[in-house]
Amino acid sequence: MTAVPIPSATADVPDSAPLALDDFVARARARLLHAPDLDGEAPRGDHELTPEFRPLVYGRPVRAAAVLIPVIARAQPSVLLTLRSPHLPSHAGQIAFPGGKIDPADAGPLDAALREAEEEVGLARSLVSPLGYLDPYLSRTGFRIVPVVGLVRPEFGLTLNPGEVDEAFEVPLDFLMSPANHQRHTREAEGLRRTFHAMAYEKRFIWGVTAGILRSLYERIYA
Repeated sequence: MTAVPIPSATADVPDSAPLALDDFVARARARLLHAPDLDGEAPRGDHELTPEFRPLVYGRPVRAAAVLIPVIARAQPSVLLTLRSPHLPSHAGQIAFPGGKIDPADAGPLDAALREAEEEVGLARSLVSPLGYLDPYLSRTGFRIVPVVGLVRPEFGLTLNPGEVDEAFEVPLDFLMSPANHQRHTREAEGLRRTFHAMAYEKRFIWGVTAGILRSLYERIYA
């Protein structure tokens, strides 16, 4: 597997200074989508860096999903991530946002993302203030994912569902939004040479869909 850094898309984010919460929230409210895109082709996804995945994905039913990007409202904000159980049928053992399939009973992506966060890590929806949506992200496993950005009050508590989540942890937002920490890796997958986004934080390796959505957040907020 090889890795290369990604050139910065903007000079808005200083590589050294911490990001201020108020600045992030103001940018998010101004630049995120105010309503989810439910119908169009997903403009973002694994196929961006590996176009060969597009016919593989669109050759089978695409399943609607949503994830919550939980930004913790601290003076120096962080993002809550999970380590998925190794026994799950998809994306097992990977670092992920809380989220999953949109069920028929869900009112929409926001409701699904908040429900999944409650089910997976016990994050009370009453502590989450939605800021907006990112463009849908298409995974190579056939999920059309609507990312919901939410501001989480710092007094939250967690109760992990051991059937779905092994760990929950925070990563500083300024680390995730610094282009110096964004990489592209390549490796063989399904007979193709796959290129994907990745970020290495301490002993954690954030890659694939999660890293791709974080890169999309960076480009939407700071480009």
